[in-house]
Amino acid sequence: MYMRSSYNTDDVKILLKDITGLVAPQSAQERERLIQSGRHYSEMLPIEYRPSEKYMEAYRQALKHYAKPVADATAVLAQKIIRRRGGSVALVSLARAGIPIGVLLKRYLKKYYDINAEHYAVSIIKGRGIDDNAMRYILSRHKAQELQFVDGWIGKGAILGELEKCVGAYEGVSGELAVIADPAGVTDLCGTHEDILIPSSCLNCTVSGLISRTFLRSDIIGEKDFHGAVYYGELADEDLSYDFIDAIEKRFDFPPTHEENDTSVTFGGKISGIDEVKRIAEFFSVDDINLIKPSIGEATRVLLRRVPWKVLINERDKNDEALAHLLRLAEEKKVSVEYYPLANYKACGIIRKMAEM
Repeated sequence: MYMRSSYNTDDVKILLKDITGLVAPQSAQERERLIQSGRHYSEMLPIEYRPSEKYMEAYRQALKHYAKPVADATAVLAQKIIRRRGGSVALVSLARAGIPIGVLLKRYLKKYYDINAEHYAVSIIKGRGIDDNAMRYILSRHKAQELQFVDGWIGKGAILGELEKCVGAYEGVSGELAVIADPAGVTDLCGTHEDILIPSSCLNCTVSGLISRTFLRSDIIGEKDFHGAVYYGELADEDLSYDFIDAIEKRFDFPPTHEENDTSVTFGGKISGIDEVKRIAEFFSVDDINLIKPSIGEATRVLLRRVPWKVLINERDKNDEALAHLLRLAEEKKVSVEYYPLANYKACGIIRKMAEM
């Protein structure tokens, strides 16, 4: 019933269709040309990036330095979820970046609140919506008000907007999205508004249960199917999914050692995330803001699975350990890194316009 992964079903029930072997992965360049010519990204799968040893060392350092900030943010977020939902909560992670965060929240809730929250993972796709079959499955087992959606971070808020648009079809379901980091300043349901490094953003399937990003194409996904994903069993020896979970869990504290100030979601005068993206677009003459991906997590994704044009960082952050993996990846891929006075973010990736290649 549930998609196979390297996670235990006690930690998460993945509501995806296993399409392993049914879709040939494509290079970043080929996918980017098709996406920018109008093909939807969910109809293709990328070739999974195999990190170099130098990059893996950067990941290990990231995990060492940022396990505690992520653990603290998880604690703050868990507390906020309890205040909203009480003891009856069902976590619904957005695959795949939300899954490790959902597992951490589930473990925190059990360990410190004695709440054994069910945890599901579902697909949501920009422009295509949330998986209706997965939602119906969950709502046949839980009350609408129990559902709490979970993701890793918010870049400029596109997925949050998609979620808020979709949930209107499900009476009583809240479109609030719980995230570890919200540098865009669009929600108070977060562990922090700082653009902190969530180490799981540094890798792909090997920190997300060995599953691909989600897939939706009518010749493979039928009307009664969940959205699809591939299981990369051949990478089992490289799997770090529980290595990540265990490293963060070891740093849990109760009660939270700090609490995010919710009084000003836009950080007391800073511009909003989307306005900053528009400024970046104007400055660099980018006519499509979808090519601009702000935050450490989104910039990392650009380098891992898109065709990057450049990476922006604040000069003041050039020696920040949170950016070490990003700078290593940019160096490997020969992508230029430029200093830019980012207001809300520590990094921003810009995708190359393929017509200019």
